[in-house]
Amino acid sequence: MRSTQASAAVTRLNARDPAHRYSMAITAKGWFYLLRAVEGAPAEKISGELPLEEFVAFANQIGPKKKRKLSKLDIAFESQLEAKRKAPS
Repeated sequence: MRSTQASAAVTRLNARDPAHRYSMAITAKGWFYLLRAVEGAPAEKISGELPLEEFVAFANQIGPKKKRKLSKLDIAFESQLEAKRKAPS
């Protein structure tokens, strides 16, 4: 189950960044590290050996970020929050 969270993070990363191919590896101690490959080149290690939580956080930070879809209600709510922040207390 531990590797399921890590592999899901790598899958999300591959979906966000189609220019590279990412994969993970697990050491004998149960630590994870991230590999990145460009077509025609060998995979390179781009992270150190990390525990599960840190590996997932690292994989989520790399690559382009997925744009968040905003509804009209989300935009209206954010503008209300911004107005509250600017209003004197």
